[in-house]
Amino acid sequence: MKYYIVAGEASGDLHGSNLMKELLKKDAEAEFRFFGGDLMKAVGGELVNHYKDTAFMGFIPVILNLRTILRNIKKCQQDVLAFQPDVLILIDYPGFNLKIAKFAFEHGLQVHYYISPKIWAWKEKRIKDIKAYVHKMITILPFETAFYKKHGMEVDYVGNPLFDQISIFQKTADRIPSSKPILAVLPGSRKMELERMLPTMAKAAKLMEQDYEVYIAATPDFEVEFYKGLIGNLNANFVVGETYKLLNSASLGIITSGTATLEASIFKVPHVLCYHGPALVVALAKKFVKVKFLGLANLILDREITKELIQEEMTPENIVKELKKFETSEGALVMENDFNDLLSKLGTEGASKLAAEKIINAIKNTP
Repeated sequence: MKYYIVAGEASGDLHGSNLMKELLKKDAEAEFRFFGGDLMKAVGGELVNHYKDTAFMGFIPVILNLRTILRNIKKCQQDVLAFQPDVLILIDYPGFNLKIAKFAFEHGLQVHYYISPKIWAWKEKRIKDIKAYVHKMITILPFETAFYKKHGMEVDYVGNPLFDQISIFQKTADRIPSSKPILAVLPGSRKMELERMLPTMAKAAKLMEQDYEVYIAATPDFEVEFYKGLIGNLNANFVVGETYKLLNSASLGIITSGTATLEASIFKVPHVLCYHGPALVVALAKKFVKVKFLGLANLILDREITKELIQEEMTPENIVKELKKFETSEGALVMENDFNDLLSKLGTEGASKLAAEKIINAIKNTP
């Protein structure tokens, strides 16, 4: 069968590649064409557009690159139509993908969505387009089932694909050798994010470096010298592109809000969630975002198991204060129980395999 997949950022490339591997196991004749990245390209098929050419995040970058975005949408629409896939699989990235969904639906193609956009947090009105143009929604967060049911739409919850990737890592897992416990600092991956988050995180880590070995997770997109310019006199080590190895070795973590906080929870690393953004962006978020928490672990359990330090609350002193709670036996036990509760709700590995099964079965059962 022919599969056209659209992933617009790094996480979509990762989850798309794992889905493709599982589709190939069940459909040896699978033919792939996709918007994605290097991981999907490594599986096989035709990479039409790299996500680096489409991943514009935030209001200003989108406006500045609007012509490029519109050109990519047109390119994708024309390519999908020419390829005539048995199914179009969209991965998150709603601003782009919902336009592709409408186009494909109107041209009689079957549209599946794997990894729901976070419409439960904001832009809930997008549910109208999803209900109108998406034949199957496959979700990875347990609370999304109730959200969609509220809007009269059934979804298929398959568990979280992070387990698949972590399971692959753990089969060959090793740890960072250290004479002290390791404090992991995960400051994010975007330049603006790093410039806003890392200096404060480094000041907090500096207050703990006597008792901990500090490691900073760096992305290959920036030179280590760039990171060093943001951490002052902190004595830190760097790991580049090996976040899971760091989390597998860490005793505590200071982490920027995002997927990394859920990954840390799966690795059972007690941590503090941090976020400090532009004042206008945060003000708008408080007005329009409809969820109680930033952290996915907190959202899944509907309570704050990981402290969220946002804006003016994100100070070195507050970060250290929260981390110190995990050094007590009582604090460590509470965190362990919370992580176990979270893992029981997330399920186990196999999300990519189950998603592939549901997609193939849906295609076969379509008249």
